Amino acid sequence: MANKKFKCTVCGYIHEGAAAPEACPQCQAPASAFVELKAEKKLPTGSNGYTFAYAAAMVIVVAFLLSFVSSSLRAKQDANVKLDTKKQILYSLNVTTADADAYFSKNVKDMILKNDTALVEYPAENFATLYETEGKANRYHVFVCNLDGQTKYVIPVYGAGLWGAIWGYVALNDDKSTVYGTYFSHASETPGLGAEIQSAAFQKRFEGKQIGDSTGVKISVVKNGKVEDAKYEVDGISGGTITSTGVDAMLKSCLGNYSKFLSK
Repeated sequence: MANKKFKCTVCGYIHEGAAAPEACPQCQAPASAFVELKAEKKLPTGSNGYTFAYAAAMVIVVAFLLSFVSSSLRAKQDANVKLDTKKQILYSLNVTTADADAYFSKNVKDMILKNDTALVEYPAENFATLYETEGKANRYHVFVCNLDGQTKYVIPVYGAGLWGAIWGYVALNDDKSTVYGTYFSHASETPGLGAEIQSAAFQKRFEGKQIGDSTGVKISVVKNGKVEDAKYEVDGISGGTITSTGVDAMLKSCLGNYSKFLSK
């Protein structure tokens, strides 16, 4: 039988054996003054149990740190997303400025449609960035802009391309029927093909186009080189047919939600 260890609680003497001594050889304390020292159980560092325990501990620590960092940066991240959204809206107006936030606050009002025709101001503190979600909640935003003394209206649009989400903003002149400018972006379209919807060359094709007439939205993106009605139609991306079709569908779908407002 393996020896046990006993510690004298009076002087600290350590005794090894099957039982505590009748008297401490160092201070003569009786056997009752000894306590048995229990050996600590340790996982062998090479065992599967040790590996799993170490991995689990590391996962917990890393998860905690990531959660803490994410929580700490959330306010800044949200602010950056809002600022980027404002820059995209201004880009559709052909406006680039070093202080987009200040320019936006001074010259742009975030409005939503009421009863399909009237506009009511949307609280600035609730500034949205996901307009597909807003649309599902029947909140259709219109950004009313003062651009060098002229009124422009910017309408957010959203849809699906070949590989993922596409979105953008269509700026209209004060007649609410002529395109002043556009901005389009994407999540994962093919570089050099569908991703070209984000290029200035593609976006400029929309300038001066008509949104539609009394029958509804007629602005269209057609196959590259197949424009028949220059008043409404825009050349699509060469080699990016599916993405171009996605832009066409999102324009018709999203602008259709504003048909009464645009025709009033």
